[in-house]
Amino acid sequence: MELEIHRPEGIRLQKVLASAGVGSRRKCEEIIERGEVKVNGEVVDQLGVRVNPDEVVIEVKGKRVSVDDNHVTVVLNKPAGVVSTMSDPQGRPALDAFVKEYDERLFHVGRLDAETTGVLLLTNDGELANRLAHPTHGVPKIYVAKVKGKVPKNIGTTLRAGVELEDGPVRVTSCTVKDIRGDHSLVEVELHEGRNRIVRRMFDEVGFPVVELVRTQFGPIRLGTLSPGEVRQLGREEVGELYNVAGL
Repeated sequence: MELEIHRPEGIRLQKVLASAGVGSRRKCEEIIERGEVKVNGEVVDQLGVRVNPDEVVIEVKGKRVSVDDNHVTVVLNKPAGVVSTMSDPQGRPALDAFVKEYDERLFHVGRLDAETTGVLLLTNDGELANRLAHPTHGVPKIYVAKVKGKVPKNIGTTLRAGVELEDGPVRVTSCTVKDIRGDHSLVEVELHEGRNRIVRRMFDEVGFPVVELVRTQFGPIRLGTLSPGEVRQLGREEVGELYNVAGL
């Protein structure tokens, strides 16, 4: 083999892909032969290639595939009243109670304030966590806020234009009014910010204080049908999608 990534003592690429959940061994052979697989940026269309999964980055159709069995990433539907820390010296409910079944030492990716519920990622992949949390990567997050008052039709225009806060401006990339009932409104916003209590402060600034707040999506990971306090381990394809949004 002339490919630099080939390791005679390694594992056949189609077996690595199948183990990563890409598909059956035969399906993986077909996508290799079609030239849809890259290893370290190099197209591989030969079935005899062997690789060391710990040394390479594998992409299928332009999306990274997670092949590291040592890394664990989970999504928690964080309940209200739980602080975003693995343990709390004040004795408040913390995140460690929800991941006791995992032997790995998991830590949270960013934070949600105590009363905000919804998607919170925990992982033992330090590089992934740092990239997802770092503001330069601008990973999109979607929230649904129940706010006091009947929001005007131009609320989306206002929030997309930007609101000035004490620590700088914030703007949403999308805003949808889901419902207006009585003296409350339900508003969905997408933003790429991760500052402390940013959604609550933004709505306070425009005169519609948040009553309830849930994060329904972090990057490609959605809340789905997870109940409050429920944890789900992400599949390899989902982790690969996280790698992509994190620029890994």
